[in-house]
Amino acid sequence: MTMSYQISADTGGTFIDVVISAPDGHKTMGKALTTHDRVSRGLFEAVDAAAATLGRSGGDILAETSLFIYGTTRATNAIVTRNVAKTAYLTTEGFPDVLVLKEGGKSDGHDFTKPYPQPYIPKSRTFEVPGRVTAEGDVVTPLDEDRVRSILETLRDQHFEAVAVCLLWSVVNSEHELIVGRLIEEILPGVPYTLSHQLLPIIREYRRASATAIDASLKPLMQHHFRQLEQDVRAAGYAGQMLVSTSIGGVMTIDEVIAAPIHTAKSGPAMAPLAGVTYSTLEGLGGTMIVCDTGGTTFDVGLSRGGQLVHSRDTWLGGTWEGDLLGISSVDIRSIGSGGGSIAWVDGGGLLRVGPQSAGSEPGPACYGRGGTEATVSDAACVLGYFNPDYFLGGRMGLDAQAAHRALKVIADRLGLGVHETAWGILSLASDAMVKAVHEITVAQGINPRESTLVAGGGAAGINILRIAQELGSENVLLPNLASALSATGMHFADIVKEESAALLVTSDAFDTDRVNATLERLETRVLDFRGRAGLGGDPYDIEVFAEARYPGQGWDIDVRLPMRRFAGPGDVRDLVERFHSLHESLFAIRADSSPVVVTNWKVRISVRLEHGDALTVPPAPSRPVVVHRDCYFGAGLVSTPIYRPHHLEVGQLVSGPAIIEEPNTTLVVYPGTSARVSTARNYILHVDEVSA
Repeated sequence: MTMSYQISADTGGTFIDVVISAPDGHKTMGKALTTHDRVSRGLFEAVDAAAATLGRSGGDILAETSLFIYGTTRATNAIVTRNVAKTAYLTTEGFPDVLVLKEGGKSDGHDFTKPYPQPYIPKSRTFEVPGRVTAEGDVVTPLDEDRVRSILETLRDQHFEAVAVCLLWSVVNSEHELIVGRLIEEILPGVPYTLSHQLLPIIREYRRASATAIDASLKPLMQHHFRQLEQDVRAAGYAGQMLVSTSIGGVMTIDEVIAAPIHTAKSGPAMAPLAGVTYSTLEGLGGTMIVCDTGGTTFDVGLSRGGQLVHSRDTWLGGTWEGDLLGISSVDIRSIGSGGGSIAWVDGGGLLRVGPQSAGSEPGPACYGRGGTEATVSDAACVLGYFNPDYFLGGRMGLDAQAAHRALKVIADRLGLGVHETAWGILSLASDAMVKAVHEITVAQGINPRESTLVAGGGAAGINILRIAQELGSENVLLPNLASALSATGMHFADIVKEESAALLVTSDAFDTDRVNATLERLETRVLDFRGRAGLGGDPYDIEVFAEARYPGQGWDIDVRLPMRRFAGPGDVRDLVERFHSLHESLFAIRADSSPVVVTNWKVRISVRLEHGDALTVPPAPSRPVVVHRDCYFGAGLVSTPIYRPHHLEVGQLVSGPAIIEEPNTTLVVYPGTSARVSTARNYILHVDEVSA
């Protein structure tokens, strides 16, 4: 039987987004509130909503689906809230403070108003293992197996649920970690564990330790989550392949992510830049792209350079330096606690604040009518007249505008302002925080946001993307018609991606070609073995090679993509050096041509290409006259504002602000001094006519 549909689902803290791709490539979406007790309830509701637009039932669509891709923020939320398994951290004797010290621990060491951050695993759950390996891999102190047995028996008696093992220089000699792993299986049967040399074999002790601790702590939670989800989806009639989106901007099998669930952290936001690249290329905007993904809980910013995603090992959850570092190679995403559900509040000094706390989906913003009473960004948009209470989520969910007004009035009374002025202030503060987040990821990497394409995504994207564009001075702004499910849409353009890395320290002026090539050969064999295990032997694939390099004495590496898979001679080494110099100059405006280049780690990445639908298959809609107006507030009194629906608009039509465009799953606010044009693919090309305050 030939299956026809593909389904992707992205589960956020507030909403579940589902995108169904039909055999002709046409994509339709559904949205539902996240059900935290059992995610499949909200998932199936969103599938039903998307299927209804096709005149089908969700069950029928599932039965005719060949590929199901799932992404979730559950791992990210668990890490940030510490809602993870009781995990023990086993480290080399004499090094119990690796997780405590982090990489400095505070962004400002002289700011004593902030306490020093707590380690991901408390020091009371850290256990020192006697035994020592040198940086050359020599065993100078044998592993004390009796002591390890005693530690593991203690863990059993104290009911630990997971074990993270990160021993010094295990990336050079893994013998001791492997012995500990065998003893865990013997003494703690069924208890999941992670060995650092298997998860992240790179030089840098904290990064390897942090990744290992996070991965082990997630295993009980995420294993249960994925197995339960798979069971529910199968019971609903789906019989095809099931994949999970990952932080690297690709997808993997469920078995692979269960073995290393850290790869699902940031996996949803990592898909938004992939969709952004696809849509910006489709619209002929291309080049450097900034994707701004505004959900109910967070605002995520990602990049692409020349149509390629930007990857980094510097992905922090909970704040740079002060949070926890994933350490794995992932799409470079920066997140702040600012979204549609961000709560507005007044601090002790009488100043208005927004976020980082979020109302989430339970109870959600006050306007959701689910018991929430605190004012949020969504409540502000409702009070300003931007939302149609009878057409939220295409009319499937009504909004309580009076509840939003009551919530805003509490804040307004404390500030001594009117409700509309307060709502405008809340939206302004949220927009300012988002602009700052964009500056931090772009300017810090030598990117001028004025010369980049700004792509809007997320359910709350349309509320203030044009205000963000005004502040940034962006000339090219795009809001795809599936913007509210940008991450879920990105999954339809994703490939199956697996990366293997190894630590091998070499310098360009003393390059050991044989050892480097042997390392690359070993890594390539591993990714090809993965391709076979996943049953993808007949599918086309690409292999990329990267060197993590730096100048001597520098503290941080940058990824250098190499055109060769092996080094044939000095010319290839010179090519590596020149690529590093050029990339370093583009990032930091400095190059040191006379300096050698140090490579610390090597990476090989395989991308098995999946069959993707065409992004340009949305049929044009007939034009109908606009007769509806609504009073909206844009900073200086209420204005009678025309309201458009997609079927009101022809391809090529220009909508000048002020105006509101009500897509079924998002609302685009066209502010005074801005405009929106409907593209051939029925996306919205946005333009800032003038910069306003």
